[in-house]
Amino acid sequence: MNRKHYGKTRDGRAVEQFELQNRNGVIIRCISYGACLTDILLPSASGHEDVILGFDDLAGYEADNSSQGAFIGRYANRIRGAEFAIGGRPYQLMKNDGGNYLHGKLQTHVFSAETASDNGVVFKTTAPAGEEGFPGELKVTVAYSLDDDNRLTMDYTAQTDADTYINLTNHAYFDLSNGADETIENHLLRIESDRFLETTEDLIPTGRIIEAAGTPFDFTHQKTIGRDIGADDPNIKKGRGYDHCFILSQGGKGELALAAEACAPSGERSLRVFTTQPAIQLYTGNFLDGTLKGKGRVFTHRSAFCLETQHYPDSPHHPEFPSTLLKPGEEFHETTVLQFGF
Repeated sequence: MNRKHYGKTRDGRAVEQFELQNRNGVIIRCISYGACLTDILLPSASGHEDVILGFDDLAGYEADNSSQGAFIGRYANRIRGAEFAIGGRPYQLMKNDGGNYLHGKLQTHVFSAETASDNGVVFKTTAPAGEEGFPGELKVTVAYSLDDDNRLTMDYTAQTDADTYINLTNHAYFDLSNGADETIENHLLRIESDRFLETTEDLIPTGRIIEAAGTPFDFTHQKTIGRDIGADDPNIKKGRGYDHCFILSQGGKGELALAAEACAPSGERSLRVFTTQPAIQLYTGNFLDGTLKGKGRVFTHRSAFCLETQHYPDSPHHPEFPSTLLKPGEEFHETTVLQFGF
């Protein structure tokens, strides 16, 4: 475990960087700004290959509008109309995705941090009541740890002093080939899901759950990400590719279960995702347009993909979805594990 000063935010807050390394040479770097994952370095013949996008310094993360590597909350994904009601009382949230709410501001917090004995770091922050329009003061803990089986465990807990909605995830952008290909369309992917959520034009769930079989959303057997990404399908067209929530076959049961498996076109590097969460959002970098760059790369269209374990988007408006309501005296607790092969 290495800990060092990383920089200061524009308003003068000090940010630290933590480096975790296992006996196999896997290196994970994260910072207290947004509890952000900045680097995932896997051993290779040439030294190391970084398999996530990111920036060269703190200024890059502060200016970022794509949530590179960020811890996401208060509510991962979208809430229609940036509003909801609890107990008949309406709450108006910030509108940051057209007229909707998307992801939130926890990625701009500077978390307190302490090292953990199991090759890990624990980040903590408090979101005050009313921030982003949400009720309740929310205390959040994000713990990262790395073991010698090349597993990065991300453990999220939260408590509130008033009824509130919550949905937490991580938004790392993966490229397991480290830029060897122009896009990630030749990456191989399998998802433990045979259903996904239909969306509106602005990517809000309609409430309809669609069977994936016979559609471009069938990842029950390994296929390239790009095989069906240009299909003449209304849901593909709405997302300009994949930007959809898949319902996990074994998810949401309180135990870790396999959610997805991906590997580079060469087969040299792989990723397995395990989670306690009920769903996973596949996003194929459809809105990356070359305006962002870092680590010597330009972030072009579909140059990386995200596998965001989470609860369903817009759940406050869909009582038929698994509940995301957190009450005082309860604890939100979800875990996701990223296991790397090389």
